[in-house]
Amino acid sequence: MKSERNLITQIYDTLFTHYGDLHWWPARTLSLDLRAYEVIVGAILTQNTAWGNVEKAIANFGGNLTPEFVADVDTTELIEIIRPAGFFNQKSAYLKAVSAWYAKYDYDAQTVQKEPLEKLRAELLAVKGVGQETADSILLYAFGFQTFVVDAYTNRLCERYPIGAGKGYGAVKAYFGARLPKNAEVYNHYHALIVINAKEHCRKKPLCDNCPLAAGCQRILT
Repeated sequence: MKSERNLITQIYDTLFTHYGDLHWWPARTLSLDLRAYEVIVGAILTQNTAWGNVEKAIANFGGNLTPEFVADVDTTELIEIIRPAGFFNQKSAYLKAVSAWYAKYDYDAQTVQKEPLEKLRAELLAVKGVGQETADSILLYAFGFQTFVVDAYTNRLCERYPIGAGKGYGAVKAYFGARLPKNAEVYNHYHALIVINAKEHCRKKPLCDNCPLAAGCQRILT
């Protein structure tokens, strides 16, 4: 466990030294409640699309990116607003559903933060359109809970480096969670760093030259 923990920490330190604080999600200029809801919406809209498309959809809300607006707006209008994000019929239903979940907490982020993590995660997983990655993204980025987000980029890092995290979302999440400090900021940074390095270097067709992880990556060394 000690050497594995050191490996996970070493990867984090290497990536952080190379890329620094990416100031990733959500926008700090917004109030807590507006930040939280922007993350909730973004976590739904980013499914199966590029983040640039999500930004276009979010911009279409103008000043109406609030749970109250999404709850009350006609579905046909909502579809047109989020059309740039793709899968707009499905995602409009998902946004309605997750907003109904948030309504149980009066759309108040601090009220959500008082609840147990596992309770909230179970509730979110019961919401239409919310899988494990989306639930953890909402809990970490919207509400600051200590829950590690696993995505395709995390799995790619584990396969190529390699990291013996096992297979499946739960196994990989547990592996990183057991080897990192219980700190939401660290989880936030680590996920962002894995994503940016995957986009810069560890692509489907990798660009290994100048990758900050090249010195220890077994894909390169073997």
